Amino acid sequence: MVKISCEYKGKLQCELKHQPSQKVIYTDAPADIGGNAETFSPTDLVAAALVSCIATTLGVYGQRQAWNLTGMRIEVVKGMEEAPNRHIKQLPVHIWMPIDLPAEQRRICENVAHTCPVHKSIHPGIEAPIHFHWPSPA
Repeated sequence: MVKISCEYKGKLQCELKHQPSQKVIYTDAPADIGGNAETFSPTDLVAAALVSCIATTLGVYGQRQAWNLTGMRIEVVKGMEEAPNRHIKQLPVHIWMPIDLPAEQRRICENVAHTCPVHKSIHPGIEAPIHFHWPSPA
């Protein structure tokens, strides 16, 4: 278990501390709800957690396969819904792979991405498709 503490700093900003490492990050509310939008919002952290988890999960699997995934790029565009309650509606993910793989290994790699703990924890009402972009064969 990992303890993360949060201190509300006022003006819709929070300081979060990761207890094992003592590292600190901050959040700020988006401008459209009165924040300064100076850093990640709490919902931005959900999107960031998703892409970093997918990258880590693929990295672990890639190491076991002796694949060099350095340079893999992953992007997510967080879509919000305002009514009836503000919430994350979409987290579509795009992954640009730095290596080419045979069809069967591509299929396995794409399945591995879906095993990321964050992806598996996302509410089923949030659309979170994962799209792979493979290099063109030379």
